[in-house]
Parts: sequence; structure tokens; C-alpha cells
Amino acid sequence: MTVATWSAPGKVFLFGEHAVVYGRPGIAMAVRPRVFVTVRKSRTAHHAKSPYIDNCFDEMGVRGSVYVNSQLPSSSGLGSSAAVTVATLAAINDEFGKKLQREDIANMAFAIEKKVQKGRASPTDTTVATFGGLVFITGLARRRLPPQNFQLVIGNSMVQHNTARMVEMVAELKTKSPEICEPVLEAIGAVSLSAMRALSDPVRLGELMNMNHALLDVLGVGHPQLSRLVLASRAAGAYGAKLTGAGGGGCMIAICPKHAKSRVVSAIEACDARAFSTTIDQEGVRKEKDA
Repeated sequence: MTVATWSAPGKVFLFGEHAVVYGRPGIAMAVRPRVFVTVRKSRTAHHAKSPYIDNCFDEMGVRGSVYVNSQLPSSSGLGSSAAVTVATLAAINDEFGKKLQREDIANMAFAIEKKVQKGRASPTDTTVATFGGLVFITGLARRRLPPQNFQLVIGNSMVQHNTARMVEMVAELKTKSPEICEPVLEAIGAVSLSAMRALSDPVRLGELMNMNHALLDVLGVGHPQLSRLVLASRAAGAYGAKLTGAGGGGCMIAICPKHAKSRVVSAIEACDARAFSTTIDQEGVRKEKDA
């Protein structure tokens, strides 16, 4: 009996979340924790507890059983649903000999995310999960950037959030106060462009992260616990820190000198949160050795 196991990485938004929804530039990056999915052919359809996985089997028009082992916390802004979707499609593609290319998997995964999230999904998460590395986003265009050796700490506030609700909140603010919201989105885009020119300068990137975080607070997607973690990281020696993803809870990231990473992890954990250090994951979705 054959099985196919594939994995896909999580992602962080280094710069530009929310602003990318309105065509402004952003920078996202694949990170080390992964989601592992094993698929096996079977005559009976196995209903997963995940609408993402069920949709993968429906779209591929096959039946099989599935086992998921995730190193990523869900609903935390680290792209866990995209990683699950991409890894499941790749494992089905392998197990059933469908011969889809990576590009096809990225496109199908985005369509599934969009369907499950009722049209609110961004193709960023599924692109990063499929191809890995560092990605520059403008409008619907995605471009891989040269890899950088960022030293990052991710802090999980342990506060669950709803991505669709956060995106809706920004849309409501944009309708109600366009004269405030538009310049803020424009400024977030400008921060992303400045970061593009400073990718090899972690000190400058830290300053820009701090600016980006403040602008996201203006949009109303911050959270008191995220603010605590961001301030604790900076005090512990990070060059800069910000929330990552939709906000309202979930995760934050800090860019650090290598020697300060463990100190930043301890500072975040002292605020009743979880933390781990990570770096870029250059590999996107990949085949694992079958068990």
C-alpha cells in the first residue's frame, strides 16, 4: 500500500499586511515550522475536520485518507491553512499521479482558500507555501527576492483571531474615514518599498518594522497582548518588532542580532506567550520520505 507525504512551510508577513489587499506592496517570507500531510488512496472518502482538506479532495476528484502533523499553530497569522492546503494538494498529486506543476498547485490552493474564506484570501500565503523563500508582492504580481539570513523570533500571543473579521474592519474604516485610512495604507506601502532597498541591513529593517507596527495600530488591528510582546522584544535587544498577519491576536515577529535571540524569546515568554526563533525557509512544498 503506497502513501505520499508532503510538507509545506509557514509564512510571516515582514511588511505590508492589510495594505496588500488594496494593491500596495508587501514582503512575505517562508519560515521553518512546517505542516506535514500524508495521503493514501482508499475506496471510501475520508472526511477531514478541515474544509480546506475536504475541498482539496473534491477539486482533485479523488478519494483517500489523510493524516496531518502540523508544527504551526492555527489562527495565528503564520499561514497554517495555506500550508495545509498546499501540502495536501501536493500529496494527492503524488499519490494519484496527477502530474500537476507547482504553479498549478499554487493556483488551486489559492482558489480553495478563497472559497473557504468567502473571497477574502490573499494569494500571498499559498504562493509562499508552494515556492518558499522571500516574496515581494505588488497587486497580483509576486516576485521572489534573493534569500536573506534574517534572525527572527516569532511570538505567539495565544489570542486567537479571525482573519476575515480583521480584513472587514479595515474595509469599514476605509469606507468611514477614507481621508485617514488611505494615507495610512499608502505609508505602509512606502515602508515596504523602503524595506526592499534595505534587505541586507537588519538595523534599518527593525526601524521599518517599528513604523509598520505603529501604522497597523492606526488601522485598528493591534491588540494589547501583541503590544506587550512587541515592546518586550525591543527592550530585550531586538532591532525592531511588529505584529504579523491579520492582527487582533495571533503572532508578532522581532528581527534580532543573533546573540540577542534567546533573550528576546525569554522576554516574550515572560509575557505569558510562546516564542521560538527561526530563519528563512528557501524550500517550498516538498516530498518527505514515506513512512
